[in-house]
Amino acid sequence: FIVLVRKVLHEKEKYFLVGSNHAQTKHRVLKIDRTEPKDLAIIDDKHVYNQQEMRELLGRLDLGNRTKMGQKGSSGLSRAVSAYGIVGFVRFLEGYYLVLITKRRKMADIGGHSIYKIEDTNMIYIPNDSVRVTHPDEARYVRIFQNVDLSSNFYFSYSYDLSHSLQYNLTLLHSPCDPGTVEEVHTRSSRQQDSFDIFEDEGLPTQVFHGLQSEPYAKYVWNGKLLERVKDTVHPDWLMYIIHGFCGQSKLLIYGRPVHVTLIARRSSKFAGTRFLKRGANCEGDVANEVETEQIIHDASVMSFTAGSYSSYVQVRGSVPLYWSQDISTMMPKPPIRLDQADPYAHVAALHFDQMLQRFGSPIIILNLVKKREKRKHEKILSEELFPAVINLNQFLPPEHCIDYIAWDMARYTKSKLYNVLDRLSMIAENVVKRTGFFINRSDFFCHTLRPDERWGDLGGSLTSSGRVQTGVLRTNCVDCLDRTNTAQFMVGKCALAYQLYALGMIDKPKLQFDTDCVRLFEELYEDHGDTLSLQYGGSQLVHRVKTYRKIAPWTQHSKDIMQTLSRYYSNAFSDADRQDAINLFLQVYQPSESKPHLWELPTDFYLHQRNSMACVLTPNPCCVFLSSYTYWWSEGILSYLPLPYDEVPCEENMKKVGVRRVNRYDESIDTYTEFFKPYELTSFDDTFCIAMTNSARELMPKTVGVDPSPFTVRKPEETGKSAVIGAKSSKEETVVQRKTAASAPPPPSEEQISSSSEDDSEDDRDDDGSVSQRSTPVKLLTESGESVRTQEDFLQQSMRETYGLNLAALPAEEDMLIYESFAFVLFFTSPSYFSLSSVPVSCFTTDSIYEVSSPQVDRDNREVFEGHVLTGLGQVRSLCREDILMYREYIKNRYM
Repeated sequence: FIVLVRKVLHEKEKYFLVGSNHAQTKHRVLKIDRTEPKDLAIIDDKHVYNQQEMRELLGRLDLGNRTKMGQKGSSGLSRAVSAYGIVGFVRFLEGYYLVLITKRRKMADIGGHSIYKIEDTNMIYIPNDSVRVTHPDEARYVRIFQNVDLSSNFYFSYSYDLSHSLQYNLTLLHSPCDPGTVEEVHTRSSRQQDSFDIFEDEGLPTQVFHGLQSEPYAKYVWNGKLLERVKDTVHPDWLMYIIHGFCGQSKLLIYGRPVHVTLIARRSSKFAGTRFLKRGANCEGDVANEVETEQIIHDASVMSFTAGSYSSYVQVRGSVPLYWSQDISTMMPKPPIRLDQADPYAHVAALHFDQMLQRFGSPIIILNLVKKREKRKHEKILSEELFPAVINLNQFLPPEHCIDYIAWDMARYTKSKLYNVLDRLSMIAENVVKRTGFFINRSDFFCHTLRPDERWGDLGGSLTSSGRVQTGVLRTNCVDCLDRTNTAQFMVGKCALAYQLYALGMIDKPKLQFDTDCVRLFEELYEDHGDTLSLQYGGSQLVHRVKTYRKIAPWTQHSKDIMQTLSRYYSNAFSDADRQDAINLFLQVYQPSESKPHLWELPTDFYLHQRNSMACVLTPNPCCVFLSSYTYWWSEGILSYLPLPYDEVPCEENMKKVGVRRVNRYDESIDTYTEFFKPYELTSFDDTFCIAMTNSARELMPKTVGVDPSPFTVRKPEETGKSAVIGAKSSKEETVVQRKTAASAPPPPSEEQISSSSEDDSEDDRDDDGSVSQRSTPVKLLTESGESVRTQEDFLQQSMRETYGLNLAALPAEEDMLIYESFAFVLFFTSPSYFSLSSVPVSCFTTDSIYEVSSPQVDRDNREVFEGHVLTGLGQVRSLCREDILMYREYIKNRYM
């Protein structure tokens, strides 16, 4: 988008927002009146301009303003800022502000649809200075609003709906289309397009396609309130919705075949806030720290959604859905947990799980990781309330759709030296993935037929004509939903990744092992995901990671954990209140007004997030405000479609949310190839392929030759390219290399060292602190000075070993010689016709037994393509085919007409 600012005129002063598509062939104009001191007056020009018309319009506006001003040397229009999108419009106590995205960075690509991260924004005050009514508290509200750092983990896409999952977006492609509700979309007026077509004599009619566009999911949209004021006024092309959370993409190379692993986390904008200030749930069923995590696997060699291979898996984290909180006024590191309100009929949990059934279907599986046994009851309070609530709700559901409840004290299990935490999590993950299944958009894979596995037959989900869909979801929680939750989600994601790669035909069985390049890459992606979410909610990075629970973390990690714990405590004690005010103002939970107290004067924001709290007080039966019945606590129509999610069913209510557009085949809104590669422009690889990959499997592959390059091969720590850390001592006699390996790692941490202090673990469990000793294995590169002289043959052998991976000067092993002799016997005494490949004698002498494989046969179509390229190089151009004529016609229309 380009914003042009009209200079200060007499009375008619406006902002002109000129928006264009990526190729700058279509333009729209928004006019914003600057003479309104406190109101927002926007005029949307419904006309779609081409490039020439846009130049003429701006020229007329510029010339007209010069005449009014009476200044010959000055320009009537001046550019204020160039931007990439509109975040929204916001007003405090004076006039409206316009928030624009001025800098972006491409983070991922899904099916040719680019996902960008906001890098910088600009906030422009709309009213003119001559009509501005100042207020003394306006500047303070602006500072609070800008405390929400939009350059920190906010993402958007022009053509892909980030608020919905990939399964939902691709399910829309198979939804039935009602021709009566189709919206006609033209690049210019219909009369001009129908009356002039330079190819109408060619007998080539315009090819029309139907494009689908759905409404975003409001829970995961963070600028919905900022766009609410103009949503019904401007064209939908101006509306761009942003999400908050995490987005990362990594490249997995399987013998040169690129596979992209994408991780998208959507943080809920309902009941959003910081760690101790937002706990439990509000009266509408929205919980604190609710994040939906989706992992997408696709074969990057084919970009299209229709022709490519895509798979996704979704899981959720969120606070325990009860009325509970923690009082931080006492400045305690671990404030006690208290239940704020009795809920005998579990109506808050019912509202929450009703939302989940509607979005994900059944089964809903709860993995509760809070503690069960404590000397002083702390976390156990939540388990004692959540389990009866689930039992109460399940008695009214059909048995096949009941909510599954898995309670596992992960912290206590970690402290035991006899058990392995990740093994137990692997068993839970296998059971969960088998029940929920996963999404895949192709049904013509035969991997389970060619390489059958008994686990494939037990896989859940729902089979469709176009593939497989996920039904149900895993909901993981602890107290903070940070450290323990992230490790549990990683293990479930690792299990789902194995099934996804198996379904795509990448591996021969649905199982992945640790210490492979694939799992290392996935682990780093999940750790970045966990660190980002932890910073947003808790104020620090993860304290305990996957390596901590594997008990292979280096000894230096213990000191880092202490620093992260202190950072989290400082953030919770001193900065969370300001961050909470900024979130409330950004999400418009609080809207400033002169008739009510200021945001910083409120003793609590409880009533801001409990919008129906007064209705609860005035109503004799509070549950009737939300639920129609204690027994039938789910929304109408959900149960009849289970286990499928109600939001993805093509019923009449859902189809009202879907807009259908009738567009030309080469329209940029549906032509992914033209949008991504821009064939009519001179582009560069740096601009086209500018994705900032988090990491790639190439970084984790071994740097030496002779090692299996497969990312699914278990590697020794010294074989990896990224885990080896070399430290050289400045000594004349020897150089010592220390590597971070499992063998040289510290011993398994004790109970005191592994306790999850960051996740409200009980301090009474810690009796004493044990020290961790580092054990490292020194590797001598050079011997004593007297023995360090090598002969030239030793250097030759060393260089051969580095180059070829083996010593060529040494004789082959006896086993290798037997294999070679067997091969030579077959070659000399077997007829060439025996081989499946056609062998042709190379020598003219019949006694020689040297053969070569005959050259492959090229079909006619490929010959014609090659001959066409050769003739074109010689200046002899053949007649164009129908597809080339269609493409050339669209180029002429967009360029000159």
